[in-house]
This record gives sequence, structure tokens and C-alpha cells, in this order.
Amino acid sequence: MASITIPDLQARRAAGERFATIALYDASFARLAAAAGIEVILVGDSLGMVVQGHTTTLPVTVADMVYHVAAVRRGAADSLIIADMPFGSYATPELALTNAALLMQAGAQMVKLEGGAWLADTVRMLVERGIPVCGHLGLTPQSVNAFGGFRVQGRSAEQAGQIVADATRLDAAGATLLVLECIPRSLTSQVMQAITIPVIGIGAGNETDSQVMVMHDLLGLSPRLPRFARNFLSTAGSVEQAFRDYRAAVLSGEFPSPEQSYE
Repeated sequence: MASITIPDLQARRAAGERFATIALYDASFARLAAAAGIEVILVGDSLGMVVQGHTTTLPVTVADMVYHVAAVRRGAADSLIIADMPFGSYATPELALTNAALLMQAGAQMVKLEGGAWLADTVRMLVERGIPVCGHLGLTPQSVNAFGGFRVQGRSAEQAGQIVADATRLDAAGATLLVLECIPRSLTSQVMQAITIPVIGIGAGNETDSQVMVMHDLLGLSPRLPRFARNFLSTAGSVEQAFRDYRAAVLSGEFPSPEQSYE
């Protein structure tokens, strides 16, 4: 696989072609994902839950993220790597710049921030300084305490309108990608029509340009499989084949199914 770049993803969006994303955290699995043709690897702060054993992502530090980004980069030279900025690491634009620089130096090609219009100035500043940004709307796990748990977002007209407005603000500020998590399929369609940047979905239907799954869900390693996930290892003979099957299902639009989405 040739090295994946941001213009490659933008060209796929323009052509109506999908790409696959996996959240993983080490060199060995990154190597298998790259061999399977996975275009984008997200080094997510979800590592706090699936690797470190916490109940939320909040305890994850910038140092944790730097360590795992560097490991993933060593395993996947050609995939495009996005690094989550952990809780509290982008409270101000200046703090965001300092911490994003550390993640880029570790091997990320883009950083991901959770939040809406309030991040517009931060996104603009990072982009102006050569740091591509992926936004994240809907269920934002770092706000789990404010939400009262991991709940589907955007079901009310007010929430839906706010998510569309936030997406357009992030797009206008210069965000390169957008993740939509756990929102109704109809709202995903509204967001897709409102912006031009590629959209990655998780529990947001199959209308997006890409899907992302946490590797531990994809391989059936999680104690409880989320509704929007699928165990691809159960029908594959190897981890690499599970990654290949996942990518094929994403590219064809077969995954996620309506049963793995929210109405």
C-alpha cells in the first residue's frame, strides 16, 4: 500500500469512495492493519479503557498518547495516523498547540479534538501552524460525566441542530476530517450534506465516508460488544484476515447494517 495522505482522503470523499479506519495502540497490530490495507489508524484515548482498564477515557495523559503513537507509527509506515488529544490537553489554544506538537513529533499526521463551535479558534490556530485537525461530535467520551453516561446524542431537534451547526463551524475553521459517534442515521445525512470534509462514523450509520472500530471490538475481545460493532474475527482465520474483511465491509457499505445503527 502506498502511503496514505490527507489529499488522498479528500479525493475519496469527492469521488464517493470509502476508506477504513481502525483504533489500535501498538506496533504489532498496526503492522497487520497496514498489511490489510487499512487506510487510517486512530490512536484513540480509548486505550484508557481497553488497554489500561479504566472505566472512562479521562485518566489518559499526553505522555500515554505519545508513547502509543510512536509505537503505532513504527508498525505502520504507510497508514495515515490520527492521535486523540486526551482530556484537558486542549483547554486553551496555547495548550493545544504545545500538546499537539508532541503528538505530531511522535508520528501522528493529525490530531483529534472532541467538541463543537467552542473549538473553532483552536482548530484555526493549529491548522495555521501545520497541524491537521479531526473534529469529533455526537457522543464525545471525554464528556461522559456531563452526558450522564455513554448515550446516543442528537435525538432531539435542539441537539441535532447544534451538531449540524458545530460541524459547519469546525469545517469553516479548517478541520480536515470529522468523526460522528452514536447519532441517528438521519442526522448523519444532514451533517454530510452540510460539510465537504470526509466523515468517519462510529454508531452513526453507513452513510459516512469511513467507519472506525476499536480493534478490541472488531476482534471480539471486549467483554460486551457495543450495538454498533461486529466481531470480524469470528468468521476469519487470522487477525489480518479479520482486518481485511472489516475493510471490505466498510468499502462496500455492508457495514454497519441498519441493526448496527440508530434511528
